[in-house]
Amino acid sequence: MTSRTSRLLLFALAASVPLLLVVLPIGNFFVMSFWRVSDNVIVPDATLANYAGFLENDAYWRTFLFTIGLCAAVAGIGIAIGYPVSYFIWRLRGRIKYLLLLLLILPLFMSYIVKIYTMRSILGLNGFLNKFLVFTGILDQPSTLFLYNRTAILITMATILLPFVILPIFLTLERIPKSLTQASADLGAGAGTTFWRVVLPLSLPGTAAGALFTFVLALGDYITPQMVGGPNGFTFGRVIWSQFGLAYNWPFGAALAVIMFLFALAVIGLAAFMAARQR
Repeated sequence: MTSRTSRLLLFALAASVPLLLVVLPIGNFFVMSFWRVSDNVIVPDATLANYAGFLENDAYWRTFLFTIGLCAAVAGIGIAIGYPVSYFIWRLRGRIKYLLLLLLILPLFMSYIVKIYTMRSILGLNGFLNKFLVFTGILDQPSTLFLYNRTAILITMATILLPFVILPIFLTLERIPKSLTQASADLGAGAGTTFWRVVLPLSLPGTAAGALFTFVLALGDYITPQMVGGPNGFTFGRVIWSQFGLAYNWPFGAALAVIMFLFALAVIGLAAFMAARQR
């Protein structure tokens, strides 16, 4: 067997994994989105009725736009909190820096359901947040503002997805050569000027990556709205989940999933285009 044949076989073996686990399932969803359901039976007909049903129904449009706004808010909160935390860790010296980073990304190794139940215990009527607000006198009595509504979805998503913002920002900051900040200081720039002129511009790729990770992960999340959102927490992912569940309309659910996938792909493509222009 020649080296060329070996390379081709290795490439085919490596390519078969994403082909079987990613491309084929997405292709199956795309094909199914043109089918229909008749008398609780999936009929493999070629029709655009599912996409027309989405375009003609204002409720689906409003839910889709609300989900986009929610995910953008989650990404914005993640950047607002994650960047200062990442910068603070980056400025530390010694092993404490990596130990603290490990503690912050440790929730990534925990079950997603466990994290949601933890947030419910914090945001509930008898949770830590309400007890703290009552103890400090901010509230007279426990409030239902933090659970089973859209605010609860926002807080829970932003908290759970925060490590996906912190890690890429920190890694980008770590790649900034120390010589650049030292040169800035040697030229008479203060800490603030060095941050705005050197550190922030060089850390923007990691910041954009963290925001993109958070946005895309929040876009497809249906478990968090289901568990902490209540009846007012209907997101587009939850709508898709309902089509594959109680509604038993897999073709329509596949069409909604394809729409979400194409939108996420467009966001990722736009981010890649902007990153290429920045470089």
